[in-house]
Amino acid sequence: MSERVPSDHDAVDTHRVAIEAVGRTGRPRVVLPDAVGLDDGDVVTLALDGDDYEARVETSLDGDRVLTHVTDNRRLARERDGENRLAEWVADATVSVGGSAHFDVVTEDHQYGLRTPGKRVVYTATEAPDSSLSDIASDIDG
Repeated sequence: MSERVPSDHDAVDTHRVAIEAVGRTGRPRVVLPDAVGLDDGDVVTLALDGDDYEARVETSLDGDRVLTHVTDNRRLARERDGENRLAEWVADATVSVGGSAHFDVVTEDHQYGLRTPGKRVVYTATEAPDSSLSDIASDIDG
């Protein structure tokens, strides 16, 4: 079952996050707030200004939980493969490395949103998939 929820709704918890550069490469990364509680290796649905993608949470050398690669599907996110939609979003949006964005918690441990500050987005909130189905899909994908 899904429900339409705007980013400014009371059910959506919003955090300001930094958009940083990864080393000398200049690739963007988003440092996640500790309050979100995501762990290294978690794969989540992540909307970029309203467009849904998938992302895998990683741990930086500093011990921060970060997003560095956002892709079109869960398999690509687990493998860190495919086009990096985060880099495209930073290049196309009015956010930049060294700036900030808003990180929305739509469905805890499952669905999140990253948006340009001041931009209102409407999410299609969905429930997290059954963990046993996710485990089967992970086993099939390798």
